[in-house]
Amino acid sequence: METFLEILREVLKGIMREISAYLFRKNVLENEKTTPRRTKQKGGSRK
Repeated sequence: METFLEILREVLKGIMREISAYLFRKNVLENEKTTPRRTKQKGGSRK
């Protein structure tokens, strides 16, 4: 019975780790991309 509980605990730890990594990626890493990008202005005179 103890081995079953240990296996279950490890499975739940892995699931929680995956969920927290997913939420971290979604909240932190994707927010950096939301800033609008400006097109580079070319210098010099145009005719």
